[in-house]
Amino acid sequence: MHRRELLLASLGGGLIATARAANATRTLAGTGVAGYTNDGGEAATAQINNPYGLVTGPDGALYVCEIGNHLIRRIDLKRGTISTVVGTGAKGYSGDGGPASKAVCNEPYEVRFDRAGNMFWVEMPNHVVRRMDRKTKLVTTVAGTGEAGFSGDGGPAVKAQLAQPHSIAFDPQGRLMICDIRNHRVRRVDLKTGLIETYLGTGAREATPDGAPIAGTPVNGPRAIDLDPQGNLYLVLREGNKVFRVDPKAGVYHHLAGTGEKGYTGDGGAAKVAKLNGPKGIAWSPEGSAVIADTENHAIRRIDLKSGVITTLMGTGARGDGPDGDPLQCKTARPHGVFIDRAANLYVGDSEAHRVRLLRLR
Repeated sequence: MHRRELLLASLGGGLIATARAANATRTLAGTGVAGYTNDGGEAATAQINNPYGLVTGPDGALYVCEIGNHLIRRIDLKRGTISTVVGTGAKGYSGDGGPASKAVCNEPYEVRFDRAGNMFWVEMPNHVVRRMDRKTKLVTTVAGTGEAGFSGDGGPAVKAQLAQPHSIAFDPQGRLMICDIRNHRVRRVDLKTGLIETYLGTGAREATPDGAPIAGTPVNGPRAIDLDPQGNLYLVLREGNKVFRVDPKAGVYHHLAGTGEKGYTGDGGAAKVAKLNGPKGIAWSPEGSAVIADTENHAIRRIDLKSGVITTLMGTGARGDGPDGDPLQCKTARPHGVFIDRAANLYVGDSEAHRVRLLRLR
């Protein structure tokens, strides 16, 4: 079966409707040239710089981390406008206690909102997670000291050391999960008590066996996470070139995708025997899948959680910039960020193409 046919079959639903959806990739922001323009104006013609993590907020807008501009910007999806909500454009680490618009950041990598609508983002080179209060718009650090290291488990998260944190997510209990890459752990912060602990990993750079218990099992380079409403955690291992589902009830790891070897193979077959290359983003989808940014393959791939089959949603495997339209002809350039909303709209931070793209999954 041709890869395009596999894509249509894997997405389910009516063939005509799915075919139309599969031809719907379009640019929401960015011109393909790195820059910082159009704040307050049209998003589609604005220059952005290396978009990474992205998420829709409580207001329905799309929030995008721009690591090249050291900012978080807001795209109004109804009006098609763009504005800056966090950062000054300068690189550094300052501004806690003050307004988000005057906070100085260093490469915000990923952004999320808690149930109350407060914004959280992670700054990997600063080794911290920060928060903007929904009402006051004031910024505070919620985890990390600003210095790389490993310390603090069992104590206040603001006094704990992280080492290149990258991805963040909230579990159903509202606890903050942090991919602590260089510590080869996923840390967990109870935001009610402010205490931090290790949830996954031992610190060892070793393989994660399928079916292994959560306790005492290593994770090699945990780069990206997302959770479904039941609390299952989907984990991407960058160095491990694998994807796992962590079942909190059974307390075990389930291997979903990747052989551990670098490559770009397996479309249309079992995800477990497919090759990935430096995956750096993941999103759970309400249409029954996990979507990954297979970054070094310049592709967005989908793992069907029922059949276990992997397919490519966007990209050709070659680095490039579009064109928009047919997603399987739309080249990308080291995409990092993926997010899927409740309506199964896929948003992609096409990082080195300096664009934010949209693809409807149903």
